[in-house]
Amino acid sequence: MKIIISYPPLSGKNGFPALGQNRQFQFLKEPTFIYPVVPACAATLLKQAGHEVIWLDCVAENISYDRFIEIIQEECPDLIAFETKTPVVKQHWRIIDELKNFRRSRDSDKTSGKNEKLKIVLFGDHVTALPEESFQNSQVDFVLTGGDYDFLLLNLCDAIKLRFTLHASRFTNLEPGIYYRENGQIKNTGQFKLNHDLNSLPFIDRDLTKWRLYAHKNGNYKRVPGTYLMSGRDCWWGRCSFCSWPQLYPIFRLRDADNVLDEIGLLIEKYNIREIMDDTGTFPTGDWLRKFCCGIIEKGYDKKIYLDCNMRFGALSGEEFSLMKKANFRLLLFGLESANQKTLDRLNKNLRAEKIIDDCRLAVKAGLYPHITIMFGYPWETYEDALATLNLGRWLLKKGYAYTMQATVVIPYPGTVLFEECKRNNQLKTLNWNDYDMKQPVTRASIPDEEIMKLARLMYGASFRPEFVLRRLLSLKDIDDFKYNLRALKKVLGHIFDFSSRMKG
Repeated sequence: MKIIISYPPLSGKNGFPALGQNRQFQFLKEPTFIYPVVPACAATLLKQAGHEVIWLDCVAENISYDRFIEIIQEECPDLIAFETKTPVVKQHWRIIDELKNFRRSRDSDKTSGKNEKLKIVLFGDHVTALPEESFQNSQVDFVLTGGDYDFLLLNLCDAIKLRFTLHASRFTNLEPGIYYRENGQIKNTGQFKLNHDLNSLPFIDRDLTKWRLYAHKNGNYKRVPGTYLMSGRDCWWGRCSFCSWPQLYPIFRLRDADNVLDEIGLLIEKYNIREIMDDTGTFPTGDWLRKFCCGIIEKGYDKKIYLDCNMRFGALSGEEFSLMKKANFRLLLFGLESANQKTLDRLNKNLRAEKIIDDCRLAVKAGLYPHITIMFGYPWETYEDALATLNLGRWLLKKGYAYTMQATVVIPYPGTVLFEECKRNNQLKTLNWNDYDMKQPVTRASIPDEEIMKLARLMYGASFRPEFVLRRLLSLKDIDDFKYNLRALKKVLGHIFDFSSRMKG
């Protein structure tokens, strides 16, 4: 089969859609391209199984919609697979319907007996939460639920090929978690199961998946080219009420540390990667972490690359922070979310507010660089609550206990506990998914919308305070530092514009 894994062009409000490998969604003024690990695993698995695979990220490659349609017509794929998210799913429905109206016209297809009808697949957190919705609103053929859509897409393509070869009337051997149409009815194979062995995955074919598209325009990297991998799926806590990925990965699984070390070795030797972001929802701790860090040091990788990862406050000791520094970890991404204990409790963060400062200090003392993420617009918070979060974030940046930050607006995505809570309490202003793009709050809060957006802008504005700027200037050690800070400046200016009222409408 010929299969295209694609991110089609999307119309945004003067921005780039942060779609692939992203737990939240924004249209960003300054492009940030995150290497989509799981779709890249899918492409690799399909190619290894003998399918012809085309990687078509029109967002990262800046391909127009007209050119996208031309490519589809030229290639005549048997199947196209899209990752989708809540704010763009309606655009994807429209694109699916347009694509489904194109018929194969090449005589060679007809005479060879190949299936002339294009099959289209959707996967991701939104369709996992609402799988039947896309069938009701578009001509989509299949929806893959759960986070192991790399394994499921391979299973589906093999089943389609077998069904056509045998001229069978029904599918056989479909794994749980797949929705499809049959005789006008929406059917499914049951609840998805996360029973796949992550160690069985081949190392990603980075050339097939055009890794260089994502190697430079990413604010996490100090040294480029950089890339992403995932040691696990997804977060070993996995209970935060606002996060959409626990529905994809309700069970945390890990690759063996040696397996990850071997992939890192390949990235260094074959691709000359200089920085790696491990995008496991929360990086593993305990014995796994110690084995991994010691392996990095023993193999000498600490002299060749920086490592970044997601981490939870309260997860590490000072000794573990120091070990990570020895292994040349650099950036640790912490979900601060709010300075208010009542909000942390309602979000099920399992975090005491005082640990935020303690862990930032410990990380900095070890020589690491904490990155904090903050959200504004919780329906139950007062302006004073939100201001406390703003002040804590600014203070951490001012004191050098946080190196960088990200501020976003609270968006309850379908499938999350927060969405159900807001829906139950009549706190959702709209169920028009187009409005869930973080250009304005979608929840009813005691704080006016413009004030919520202003808080996010003010958080980014902390990067221009004299003490913060002076600290960054004094930290410059080499050309990589200079280039990194220049890229960071552009990102900050872009984010301030992202939350500007001019972006509405």
